[in-house]
Amino acid sequence: MRRIGVHIALVAGAALALAGCGFADIRAPVPEFMRAKVPEAAPLEPPPNVKRLLKDKLDSVFTAASQPANVRVSEPRPNLRGPGWTACVKAEVVSVTGKPLGTQTYRIEISDGVIADRRQIEPEDTCNNESYEPI
Repeated sequence: MRRIGVHIALVAGAALALAGCGFADIRAPVPEFMRAKVPEAAPLEPPPNVKRLLKDKLDSVFTAASQPANVRVSEPRPNLRGPGWTACVKAEVVSVTGKPLGTQTYRIEISDGVIADRRQIEPEDTCNNESYEPI
């Protein structure tokens, strides 16, 4: 009986020791053959037709009450923060009370051919350096 208990303990100890022998992650300081393979980047989807998207769904960027006029868009660029594309959109808008607010610029994110997000530009955005075309 004692002998069986010793064998079980040895097998359990060997299994525990071998459980840690998996592959190291891609940044581990071990030889290359012991590292996990680097995952392949997802293929980039083709650039979207931003002008058509904005013509169809301008209300996803500007509210109807803002009465956007002179709408202009930049060329789409690959999104550096994730999948999809980004573009910059400018338009002359008015406030809810009808007072002109001037030109407002937004960065839009396009994923799977749909405007997924929009946000007003920040100082570090490159929208001020882009060239724009009317839609």
